[in-house]
Amino acid sequence: MMKKTSSRRRIDVNVDELDRIIDTAMQGPLNEAEGHTLRAAVHAMAERLVRRRNTEKTSAVLEPKAPPATVDTPEPEKPAPAGHGRNGADAFAGADRIAIAHATLLPGDSCPGCQEGRVYRQKEPATLIRIIGQAPLKATVYEMERLRCNACGEVFTAEPPHSAGAEKFDAAAVAMIALLKYGTGMPFNRMKRLEGQLGIPLPATTQWELMEAAAKQIKRILGEFIRQAAQGGVVHNDDTGMRILQMARRGDDGRTGTFTSGIVSVCAGGWKIALYFSGWKHAGENLADVLQQRDPGMAPPIQMCDALSRNSPKLIETLLANCLAHGRRQFTEVAESFPDECRHVLELLGAVYGFDAEAKDLGLTPEERLTFHQTHSAPAMAALRRWMEAQFAEHKTEPNSGLGKAISYLLRHWTKLTLFLRQQGAPLDNNVVERALKKAILHRKNALFYKTMNGARVGDLFMSLIHTCELNKVNPFDYLTELLRHPAEVAVRPAEWMPWNYRREATAVAA
Repeated sequence: MMKKTSSRRRIDVNVDELDRIIDTAMQGPLNEAEGHTLRAAVHAMAERLVRRRNTEKTSAVLEPKAPPATVDTPEPEKPAPAGHGRNGADAFAGADRIAIAHATLLPGDSCPGCQEGRVYRQKEPATLIRIIGQAPLKATVYEMERLRCNACGEVFTAEPPHSAGAEKFDAAAVAMIALLKYGTGMPFNRMKRLEGQLGIPLPATTQWELMEAAAKQIKRILGEFIRQAAQGGVVHNDDTGMRILQMARRGDDGRTGTFTSGIVSVCAGGWKIALYFSGWKHAGENLADVLQQRDPGMAPPIQMCDALSRNSPKLIETLLANCLAHGRRQFTEVAESFPDECRHVLELLGAVYGFDAEAKDLGLTPEERLTFHQTHSAPAMAALRRWMEAQFAEHKTEPNSGLGKAISYLLRHWTKLTLFLRQQGAPLDNNVVERALKKAILHRKNALFYKTMNGARVGDLFMSLIHTCELNKVNPFDYLTELLRHPAEVAVRPAEWMPWNYRREATAVAA
C-alpha cells in the first residue's frame, strides 16, 4: 500500500523572486511555473498564519514525526470528531414539547396487526423536530373596540386581555435584548436594523434605557454573586483592555488605560461564578476588592493567574499558582526555530495534561487527584526541569535566544507553575477565565467601547449573570426573565435566586 504523503512541502523561493513574479503579473499573464511558485508561497504563508492563529496543539505547531522507513503499515481510520453528528431531540432543551396521542389506539387495546396480543405504551416516544423562524422580539397590537353614545358622547372601550400585561416591554423582551447585547455581542444599532427589517421599530436609545432600568432592578443579585465568589476555594483572574470614552484621566499614579477584569470563582458544590469589572483597576486590584468579603475564618484561596504582577492582589493572602498554558505558549511561539527541543517540552507537558484529563474522567476527589499527579505527573515535570537546567549548564542553548527565554520563563516561575503537585484542587492553567474574557472581547470587537462608566457597570452586571449561567449549564434567557419578573423578591432574598437554585424559588413565588 502506498504511504500517504504529507501535504506540506518546502518552498524554495525568496522575496526578490516573488517581487519579480508580481512585476511580471502586472505587465502580462504569468507562465505556468511562475504561477505555481507564487501560489505555493502564498498558500504556505496562509497556512502558517492560520495555524498559529487557530490552535497551539503540538500536532499543528510541529511537523508530525516520520514513521520508520522500513515499516509500511496502513494508517488507522480516525474516529469521527466528537460533536459532529446530528443533534437528537434531547439536545433541544429549550424547545416546546407537545405530546401526540395515537389516533386510533389506546394502551391495552388489541393489536390490529396480529389480532392476538395487546399494545402497551413504550418508554421512549418517537420524536419529530420542527424549527421555525421568528423575530427576537415579537410585537402584538391589541385593537380594542370603542363604542360612542350618540346622545351623551361617552366612549366605551373594550378592556385589554389579562395576557397583555401592564408594561409595553415584557420581562422576556428585556431579557432577550440583554442576552443579545451582552451575551452574544450584538450592538444596539444592529438589533435596531434587524427588528426594523421585520417591521418592529426598536430604537437603540430605547434598548439602552431598558438595560439601564433593568440593571437597577436586579443590581442586588450582583452583590450576592460577589459575596459568594469571595468564599470560593479557587479563584481565576486576568484582564483585557477596554475603552471607556467619558472617563477623566487618572492622575494619582499616572495610569491612563482602562480594562475589563474577569474573575471566575469555583465555590462549594462545584458551582462557578463569573464576575466582570471595567475601569481603571487591574485584575489583582479587583480580586482584592472581592476577597475583602471573604469569611475571616476561611483559609486563603488558591489564586490562578499568569505571571504578571498586576494580577496579584496586594495585602490579601492567596496561594498563588501560575498558568502552565502560558509557559507552554512560550515554546509554541519558537517551535519553528527549535523544533526538536520544543517537541520534547511540549510532549512532556502534553503528558501532564493527559494525566489531568484522566483524573477528571475518573471523577477523583481533590485529594485523590493530588496523589494521582504526584505519582504520574511529578516524574514528567522533574524530567522537564532537569532537561531545561542542562540546556544552560551544558551550554546547549543560548539564554538570550527564543528557546532560552522560554526555558527561563518556566524556571523563573517553577514553584507557582507546579502548585498542582503540592496543593489539593490547584488547577493547571487559567483557561477558564481566558474563555470568560472572550465575552468582553466580543463586546469590544462589535461595539468598540463603552460610552460612560455607567454603561460599563451595566455591561459588567449582565455579562456576570449570563456567563455564570453558561458555566453552570443554566439557560441565561430564562434566568434573566425570572429575575426581572420578581425584582422585589430578588432584593429581599438574593441568595435564593442564584442560577443553580432560582427555579425552586420562582416556582414557589408563582404558586
